[in-house]
Amino acid sequence: MLFQRILTACILAAVVISAVFLLPTLYFYLFIAIIVLIAGWEWTGLSETDGIADKFLFQIGLILPMLFVTFWTHILEITAEIFEYPEIKNFSGALEWLVIGPVLYWIMMMFLIRNVSDELLKIKLKKSYQLFIGWFVLISAWMFLTKLRAYYGPEAVMYFLLLIWIADIAAYFSGKKFGKDKLAPLISPGKTVQGMYGAMLSAVICAVILILYYGYPLLMSTDFILLSILTVLVSIYGDLFFSLVKRRKGVKDSGFILPGHGGLLDRIDSVIAAAPFYYAGVILIGRSVFS
Repeated sequence: MLFQRILTACILAAVVISAVFLLPTLYFYLFIAIIVLIAGWEWTGLSETDGIADKFLFQIGLILPMLFVTFWTHILEITAEIFEYPEIKNFSGALEWLVIGPVLYWIMMMFLIRNVSDELLKIKLKKSYQLFIGWFVLISAWMFLTKLRAYYGPEAVMYFLLLIWIADIAAYFSGKKFGKDKLAPLISPGKTVQGMYGAMLSAVICAVILILYYGYPLLMSTDFILLSILTVLVSIYGDLFFSLVKRRKGVKDSGFILPGHGGLLDRIDSVIAAAPFYYAGVILIGRSVFS
């Protein structure tokens, strides 16, 4: 089983890294869209949606805004090139204000999971509310991960993904070695406070390496270290959020598409939560952060 997990993880990493660096922007949009649609299908299974028609309607609800954002951005880029007026691209920046919603949502979920996780396990939600939550977090992750690649380049996306992956590994080993205090025992008994600290320490190390590579000034360096720490923190609670959803449903995994790993949603839960937060932080630090 361990060999199967490692092999699957290596294949997934190779595919994702290739997509980040080799795919043109529009094809990268499509690549992330496919991942989100698969995750969306798994979400419907976690939200008491059994009818095929309802599942397909949910998928259409994801596809339509993705098409709108893609064509809106692409049309502005073409228009800017035709009229040689690059400022036209700034109209796509209006969509950046939408990042406030998911950032506030994940901050709220962090607070609730930390303080009232027992109540979250008991609360009853209508199927429509569950579907909306899934739609909201998935479409937000798609939008701001693709915009990160479009506006800041593949290096920004790769750093973000490495930050989450390394933090996940650091949390596992530090929790296994030093873990004593449970982070959210009712939701995920295996996660510990010490594991969380290990993940946050890995974020500092990743940020320092990138700072040295790009030669950031002091103020930007401080901001970037803080952003990396907070991004990892949000990713941990994103993992806990989806663990909460699965525990409410009474299942261990969201699906079975990945050998040894369960569902696709199980592998990207941290990324879904952290992507909008990281994108918002990069905006605040400045567009020169990866140039």
